[in-house]
Amino acid sequence: MHKNVGRDQSRESRIVTAALLHLCILAFFAFFAFRPALYVLRAETIDRVLAVVAGDLITLSDVNAATELGLVTPSGAADPIRDVLSQLIDRELELAEVERYAQPEPTAEAVDNAVQMVRARFATPQAFAAVLLRSGIDEQHLRGTLRENLRIRAYLDQRFATSAQPRQQLIDEWLAGLRRRAEILDVYAASR
Repeated sequence: MHKNVGRDQSRESRIVTAALLHLCILAFFAFFAFRPALYVLRAETIDRVLAVVAGDLITLSDVNAATELGLVTPSGAADPIRDVLSQLIDRELELAEVERYAQPEPTAEAVDNAVQMVRARFATPQAFAAVLLRSGIDEQHLRGTLRENLRIRAYLDQRFATSAQPRQQLIDEWLAGLRRRAEILDVYAASR
């Protein structure tokens, strides 16, 4: 008889413990269910998509990285984000053409020189590393971007080498045609 009493108390104890556990879980979920502002207050925008060019995303961090690393030349426009974003959209269109026509790869030495030129823009190696870290890219990614830029430059030099018209005018007309034919979703313009 004492054995059954012990089992009954043990069983009751487990039931009470399980009930308390369920109440604690419900209280936890109820607390967060009625406090949605808690999530909003702690939300942080990590990045923002500004444009999609033929399926490739251009984000705010891409714009910031291109600016800070000196990969684009800002024109001094009133809206520097728009200015750099437009240049990055054009770059994506140019790169698609480079890929389409299989522009040869630049030499490793040319890529190394391009990386050295970017590094030289910074007072210290730590400043260079800080920009890479802040941009969320590493040196390998930077090398790839610079390699692509060299391929674009070589393509433009080849395509627009001989002409009676000013070269930049020809490039601008060509880019306008690429923009008309490409699928571009410019979210930055839509949100302004």
